[in-house]
Amino acid sequence: MAALENFGCIRLTRAAPLLVAGLLAGCGDSNTYVPPPPPKVTVTTAQKKPVTRYLETTGNVAAVNSADLVARVSGFVEAIKYEDGAAVKKGQVLFVIEQKPYELKVQQAKAAEDNAKATLIKAQADYQRQSDLMPSGSASKAALDNSLGTRDSAQGALDQASASTKLAQNDLAYTQVTAPFDGIVTARKVSVGAFVSGTGNPLASIVSTDPVYVNFSIGEQETIHVRAMIAERGLTPADLKKVPVEVSLQTETGFPHKGTLDYAAPTVDPSTGTLAGRGLFDNPGRVLLPGLFVRVRIPLGPPKEELLVPDTALGTDQGGRYLLIVNKDDVVEQRRVALGPLDGTLQVIDKGLGEGDRVIINGMLRAVPGQKVDPQAASAPPKSS
Repeated sequence: MAALENFGCIRLTRAAPLLVAGLLAGCGDSNTYVPPPPPKVTVTTAQKKPVTRYLETTGNVAAVNSADLVARVSGFVEAIKYEDGAAVKKGQVLFVIEQKPYELKVQQAKAAEDNAKATLIKAQADYQRQSDLMPSGSASKAALDNSLGTRDSAQGALDQASASTKLAQNDLAYTQVTAPFDGIVTARKVSVGAFVSGTGNPLASIVSTDPVYVNFSIGEQETIHVRAMIAERGLTPADLKKVPVEVSLQTETGFPHKGTLDYAAPTVDPSTGTLAGRGLFDNPGRVLLPGLFVRVRIPLGPPKEELLVPDTALGTDQGGRYLLIVNKDDVVEQRRVALGPLDGTLQVIDKGLGEGDRVIINGMLRAVPGQKVDPQAASAPPKSS
């Protein structure tokens, strides 16, 4: 019995090393460190396309013409011949001041003029008669001189009477207050029956709405840049009138309203350090109301080839703006970049990026500078709006 037990122990002892070796071999295969695969990121290639650079600022709409309608003669308002807020044409009668007193003054002035004409005719005849009698000695030189003075005095009286008639006719015409230009008339400030005078308050106001001005200003640095662009392109003052200007209301997308540069101040305002400018815009639909604030942009030249990436690819830290680039070894690099203008959803990169560089646009949180990634090309290149 003991022999059998010893035999069993011998057999187990010999088998133990084989079992342990097998277990150790199995443990060795399963515990070998296998590094995780590089994280996947989506990349796009930086590409070039023509981009127009703009000078952007804010401005406000102003009427080309704006005036207060005032009475130039005194009297009671007889009629108001427009509806508040109506569009009117140049020369259209808007207010009528009582005309009867001024009609009588015209008649009085004409009567005085007719009397002066008769006096002149008589004086002229007397002078002619004295002139005819002088050769025969029937008239003295003194009588001729007197008749000449009387004639000239009568001529002066006629000229004065004619001027008085014209003044009376002007006053009669001023009893009708007319529109000085095409435009929109504001609500009336007087009623029928109210007494007005030539030195009183305005009866109403009128503003033109088509075309309109857009006034804006640019800073000193932008002014220097624009002047350099003008010199580079060799533009003359006449050419500046052809420079396009685009504006947009605060609620509009893009810049749908097109106009041209109408004026640029010859000097910079020393108190603000800005240069005043003005654009001229057709406004047939009266969308641009005087007084509205608008966004303004002016092209700084023809389109040029620029390097662009999606603006969502940009990151920001204390050092400024940067992009994450995947190099030829699929290793992430952080690049500091200088930005140009935004073109839709694409950002122009002025410095720090080369054409063909692969830019990470998705998975940036998984991309660590200095480590490898698994770059996946974007399904389609982004487009600018």
